[in-house]
Amino acid sequence: MLADTLPQRYIEICITTQTLNLIENNTVLQSYPVSTAKNGVGQAMGSECTPLGWHKIRARIGDNQPLNSVFVGRRATGEIYRPEISRQYPDRDWILSRILWLGGLEAGFNRYGKVDSTWRYIYIHGCPDQLMQGKPESHGCIRMANADVCLLFDQIKPGEIVYIHA
Repeated sequence: MLADTLPQRYIEICITTQTLNLIENNTVLQSYPVSTAKNGVGQAMGSECTPLGWHKIRARIGDNQPLNSVFVGRRATGEIYRPEISRQYPDRDWILSRILWLGGLEAGFNRYGKVDSTWRYIYIHGCPDQLMQGKPESHGCIRMANADVCLLFDQIKPGEIVYIHA
């Protein structure tokens, strides 16, 4: 994917403004607040940074799951996130409601080897809504409020393009 050949429809994620925009024909259809990595941007495996560049939606996970469904290893656990479960697992990186798994499109930058976004398990996903405070706080993924990620999920198909920039 080259920057001079923008697709008709894509997701744009801006690290600086902490926003995700669904864009079609150069028009923003929807805009959502997000939370990217507290460690900033970066491509390296284990960095807990949000990767930059062109990606695609590799997989959609969680269709028809209840709002606030808990996922571990991309599998619904059957749990529904509540404050009690948060206290029971205080160190869990909560992945809730829906997952849009990203795959890099730029060989050597965000695809293949130690920079591969897919094998870094970089997602757009729901999180406890109280964690959405308009600042970078994730472990590399793009966090969204649960209702927002469900709305976005319902509009997205595998293979759709995502562009992440500072």
